[in-house]
This record gives sequence, C-alpha cells and structure tokens, in this order.
Amino acid sequence: MLFDRQIVHLDRVAARRKDGRSLNRAEVIRALIDGLIDSGMDITAAGSEADLRARVARRLAASSR
Repeated sequence: MLFDRQIVHLDRVAARRKDGRSLNRAEVIRALIDGLIDSGMDITAAGSEADLRARVARRLAASSR
C-alpha cells in the first residue's frame, strides 16, 4: 500500500510530462521495480524499509553523478 504523499508525488510526476503523454502510477511503479531488478542490486541485506530506501537512494545518487 502506498502512502498518500507517495500517491501525490506520482500524480505530480504524471502531470508534469512535457511531451503531452502521461505515465500513470502503475507504469512508474513497474519501471522503478524493473530498474531495481535490472540493476542487480542485492536488497536481501536491507534490514528495514528505511534501510532499503536509503540504499536505493545512495545508488541512484551515485549513478547520476
């Protein structure tokens, strides 16, 4: 289940598309999950949801540099 703040953010992302096409919530969520799977990142060591979120955020921040 998603938190309200997550739904609001997903809706904003969908509404912000500049090319006129929108990505719905499910497309964004599927893309994020598939990206995590494709990355090969080992998430089994994460001790909690917060730990997993931090690990993913660090990985994304490092790859955007």
